[in-house]
Amino acid sequence: MPIPTTAILIVPVIWGGLGLLVGYFVPPKDKVLLEDACNYSNGTWVTDFIHWEAPYYNNPYEQRLFETPIPELPDLPYPGTMFPNRKNTTCPFIPEELDCIKKRRPDVFNLEYRFKPSNCSPPRFYGEKILTLYKGKRFIFVGDSVGYDQYISFICLLYSDVRGTKYLFETKGDLTNLTFSDYNISVIFSRNDFLVDTDVGDQNERILKLDSIGNGAVVWKDADVLVFNSWNVWLYIGQNQSWDVIEEGNTRHKDMDPWVAYEKSLNTLAKWVNSTLDTTKTKVFIVGVSADHFNASDWTDSKAENCKSQTRPAAADKYPGAPQPSEAVLPETLKSLPESVHFVNVGPVPEIRKDAHPSIDGSKDDFDCRHWCLPGVPDAWNEVLYPFLRGY
Repeated sequence: MPIPTTAILIVPVIWGGLGLLVGYFVPPKDKVLLEDACNYSNGTWVTDFIHWEAPYYNNPYEQRLFETPIPELPDLPYPGTMFPNRKNTTCPFIPEELDCIKKRRPDVFNLEYRFKPSNCSPPRFYGEKILTLYKGKRFIFVGDSVGYDQYISFICLLYSDVRGTKYLFETKGDLTNLTFSDYNISVIFSRNDFLVDTDVGDQNERILKLDSIGNGAVVWKDADVLVFNSWNVWLYIGQNQSWDVIEEGNTRHKDMDPWVAYEKSLNTLAKWVNSTLDTTKTKVFIVGVSADHFNASDWTDSKAENCKSQTRPAAADKYPGAPQPSEAVLPETLKSLPESVHFVNVGPVPEIRKDAHPSIDGSKDDFDCRHWCLPGVPDAWNEVLYPFLRGY
């Protein structure tokens, strides 16, 4: 019996000069086959009004897709009034600085988008299926604060399907761990901004060791699924920089081009993966570079300086922002890794989402155009992971 096709309804809407596609996408409940070339680097953000279901873990009606009849298409009021009862999320793990509904954002319309690749219909993320499939397993996300953003999204997507299940959520040092006791699953975040070792030398000198992975590897090597992410911290300079000197073997550098240092750290990671892991048994994902929106010239807005007060995505055809040079580094690094290691190219997904950062009303010295509201953009990154985790 053939698998049912995806049902699509598209309604053109114009708000504030920005054309949006409002649609709903209803995949079959049990399984959706991805096309052989499902390209997440080319797609659009659509709004999911009809099922009141996106994002998954912020549903005020506590109902999921397929469980209730499709409601009539609602009127489209001024953004911010559509979901007046959404005063906080239904996920208990979101930190305050990323919980845009609870504190940081007066609007909620930015949370109603879902990324839709242009040439395929990917499956919805069903957390309970992942928990069942990976009983007794260990997930480890490794990376910087943007990687933590993705980690929180992932555990919220899991939890949204099994609310009421027993769990333990704790942070000790650089490790955050969520354990679902009913499934004997641990989902861990290992904070390692550069993916390589750091140390403290004489006179509290902070040392970044580009050719060494030892500290984190003690934890990582026992994972069943590894998700690596790093880039944003390489751009920090001056007082925000978290190292004083870079070491490569016996060579020490006081400074280094961040793209060069980033590439060297990835090559060190690749060598560790090749020498330590059996990637036919351990699933390994390397996440690409996430966009930031500190420069409004990227979306040709002469009246704006950065993401502050941005409440709509940029129009895709008017976003000339060039890819960061670091985006070319990852594909090169992957050439030295087995084909079973997956590159998750998230770069194009958030490019136009200048509206999706935590701070739109912060002071000049208190805004965040790098991290993402939750629910939000990182949910789309985890949707990319989902079919690989399911084994489609």
